[in-house]
Amino acid sequence: MMYDGVVIGGGPAGMFAAITAAKQGSKVLLLEKNDRLGKKLLITGKGRCNVTNDCTSREVLESVPRNGRFLFSAMDAFPPESVKSFFEAEGCALKTERGNRVFPVSDRSVSVLDALKKAMECAGVTINHAAVKRIITKDSSVCGVETADGVIESKWVVLATGGVSYPATGSTGDGYKMAAALGHTIVEPVGSLVPLASDDKACADMQGLSLRNVGVKLVNGKGKVLFRDFGELLFTHFGISGPTVLSASAHMKGDDCKLLLDLKPALDEGKLNARILRDLELYQNRTMENALTDLLPRSMIPVILEKAGIDPELKANSLRKEQRRSLVLLLKEYPIPISGRRPVEEAIITSGGVKVGEIDPKTMMSKLINGLFFAGEIIDCDAYTGGFNLQIAWATAYAAGMSVKSLLTK
Repeated sequence: MMYDGVVIGGGPAGMFAAITAAKQGSKVLLLEKNDRLGKKLLITGKGRCNVTNDCTSREVLESVPRNGRFLFSAMDAFPPESVKSFFEAEGCALKTERGNRVFPVSDRSVSVLDALKKAMECAGVTINHAAVKRIITKDSSVCGVETADGVIESKWVVLATGGVSYPATGSTGDGYKMAAALGHTIVEPVGSLVPLASDDKACADMQGLSLRNVGVKLVNGKGKVLFRDFGELLFTHFGISGPTVLSASAHMKGDDCKLLLDLKPALDEGKLNARILRDLELYQNRTMENALTDLLPRSMIPVILEKAGIDPELKANSLRKEQRRSLVLLLKEYPIPISGRRPVEEAIITSGGVKVGEIDPKTMMSKLINGLFFAGEIIDCDAYTGGFNLQIAWATAYAAGMSVKSLLTK
């Protein structure tokens, strides 16, 4: 069998690279080892698929904590507006929600997958469900791939096999091995956008409590602020999760970190002290455990009082000034020690992958092997939540798909 090119991986980056290349005149074969396409795509955004973020290409890059500069050309060539136009043209109506997150109007990720399948069919992409054993090269140039069914000749290959997060969807690191076998450096993959573990039993005591509109700071052992955010957070049996925590995980450097929560970000210390004084006066004959019910969620009150060293049975009118001061400070900087990231299998995205210095940022072609391209999560680039990681997938896939045509005449 002979094709102009082979795309390895039937996720969003692989499908979009195949579509783009086929539209440029290539005879394209897409190889996916799973029995169906887009398994991971279907579970993104809690099954709704956050397609992209409705912002400029520069704003996307601001949401890429590492190697954002590498994506400069690709993001300019295919920004979020182009992503939206593509899906709308394929019959997948979109809507923009809080945080500029873009979803299909149907609220079903299968709408996104159907649009990609339709585009592949129209572009003439051939799909085969087979696992690739190796990429074949000759004189440092791609000449084909080997599967269990035999050798497929091709002038180029796009590796779009994803990372190692959600391995049940097929992201098992196969592409890393293929790239490494051809001489590429693999930056060790770790979980990014992953929940964080804490040994503080208070997290388990508050399991299931979701906080909205809290300030979050990630600090290292020396007190340096590594990341700031504002939004939602969830306490779990193992520690903490939620959008702010997932984004914070992308900035962890080692495990000697802690989160500091501002539980009342709308109030400075003076206004918070005045607010507490009003509550204590209003509920002066209640115990402290019952006097704070207007200020804090019920399940958090015992934890806060214990950390502040305040007896929950103490009458509100007996609280001393220094105790009130401790309470104010705790509410403005509630500490959560971090013992580490949760396993990479629980991560939304993988941080690490093929070293960007070995990839041409304009074409996504390997600097080591002519005709070898990369797209999506396999590249050592990752971003925050909000549709930015899928935007990286679309942009890098477009760059690769547009660039393969230069090899057709060789």
